[in-house]
Amino acid sequence: MLLRIGEKIINRQKIYQVIDAALELRSKGLSQQEVANKVGIDRTVISKLETLGEVRKGGRVALVGFPIKNCADLEAIASQQGIDYCLLMSEQERWDYVESKSGVQLFNNVMEIVAMLRQYDVVIMLGSNMRIKLMEALLDKEVIGIEIGESPIAEDKYVDPDKLLTIISQLRF
Repeated sequence: MLLRIGEKIINRQKIYQVIDAALELRSKGLSQQEVANKVGIDRTVISKLETLGEVRKGGRVALVGFPIKNCADLEAIASQQGIDYCLLMSEQERWDYVESKSGVQLFNNVMEIVAMLRQYDVVIMLGSNMRIKLMEALLDKEVIGIEIGESPIAEDKYVDPDKLLTIISQLRF
């Protein structure tokens, strides 16, 4: 992993290690100056790294939806766009999830998911008209709904990836 640049021999691995350490510390809440002091580089380098790698600005965003036909496509978009939390299920996955738990376990899991979603600034909900309204009431915050049909929906629905990408790209705080 050595690279010659003029008279210098550069160790790429060392650069990668310092960058990884710096970004990890920043993600844990340390200031740019604190990170710079810890890893031994200038604070402006930390700032430039963050700018270089920035995917989007803004608050924390979650994506939830079911029953979705093209989960993998939408999950890839969510990952590429820096979505903080993604829970997408097909109809079969939804039923498998429900049937694998007792009533108490299911209730507790749903409550945990709702509590977690309340921590996000925006929740994008892919679902029926009824589920979107329910999510808005439960979260009492910004919910962007993409309606995939009238409730109840019993089969997987295709969601246009470009529509999701457009919504995500418009989320600038």
